Amino acid sequence: MELKEQAEEYENMSMSNMSTSDRVHASRKGKELILALNEVFKETKDEEIMDLMKRLTAKKQKIEKRLKGRP
Repeated sequence: MELKEQAEEYENMSMSNMSTSDRVHASRKGKELILALNEVFKETKDEEIMDLMKRLTAKKQKIEKRLKGRP
């Protein structure tokens, strides 16, 4: 499945030396992948897809935390 491959590539992506625009792109890509996986999960109810979505969400949250900075 192409979607799973993209999700695993996103998950293994290095976060070091990312510019702000790279973080924005990565956050948007993560959201896009999570929503697409969610549509597949609604039909199949596959637990593997749910675990993948959870890992992608955690990575996306780390990226967004760096975008927002300190209050």
